[in-house]
Amino acid sequence: MSLDERALTFRCGEEALYGILSAPAEPCTRGVLIVVGGPQYRVGSHRQFTLLARALADNGIAAMRFDYRGMGDSGGDMRRFDAVDDDLRAAIDAFMEASPNLREVVLWGLCDAASAVTMYAARDARVKGLVLLNPWVRTADGLARTTLRHYYRERLRDRSFWRQVIRGQLDYTRSFKSMVKLARVAFGPAAPAAGPASAAPDAPRGSLPDRMHAGMRDFGGRVMVIISGGDLTGREFCDLAGATSKWKRLLDSPRVTRRQIDKADHTFSRRVWRDQVAEWTCEWVRSW
Repeated sequence: MSLDERALTFRCGEEALYGILSAPAEPCTRGVLIVVGGPQYRVGSHRQFTLLARALADNGIAAMRFDYRGMGDSGGDMRRFDAVDDDLRAAIDAFMEASPNLREVVLWGLCDAASAVTMYAARDARVKGLVLLNPWVRTADGLARTTLRHYYRERLRDRSFWRQVIRGQLDYTRSFKSMVKLARVAFGPAAPAAGPASAAPDAPRGSLPDRMHAGMRDFGGRVMVIISGGDLTGREFCDLAGATSKWKRLLDSPRVTRRQIDKADHTFSRRVWRDQVAEWTCEWVRSW
């Protein structure tokens, strides 16, 4: 392993934040900031972020992973994923200060971290690329439609489901009530896009998918989207993208690259899935 790892301490407002820099043997001008989805810290599920950072550095790409305020070793109060712009800016500042040859960064995020970086990127000229894994576009009706479309369809193909039916082990009443409830949410009146009247004046306005679309639309850099085929969060994003014309146009843009691992779960927990994500990330970051 030809890399140098060292801890970084930097400030965001009044709080001390902590990160780990994985530096390659030779200086580079483009680095990857690994942004953590919550609630977890900079190591990641099954050490995913640690291993990704080291794979990037081994391939000549500087990488940094860090804890938001209120997470891991960093001070302060825990905050929502859509309220971390100051944390992201402070982390990029620290990353570039610790790696003087860096001229630009790619933000890499899984789940709500992908949502956070999508809404942030257009506000920081240093950000030239985004890697988005299973982006969180969760709405009540979106989740209901995705569950009806995918979960129940797959249940009908599951042998264990039919064994339960044959043996009389299925609670038909409960299953039917659950499906009806989902259908009402999925196809009933849409919830208002804006927050409640009692929300703070600076609370985010508009639905999460709309804010994410606006962020990606306004961002002029390159984007890679990686989806887990076995994950409802990833499928919800794909369903939204496939059913909404403005998302279709955006994701069909030449600057957007799309990848999918059909059987992977939300966090790419198997080694073969994790390694594929790392390989795609390294290749993509070095391709432009």
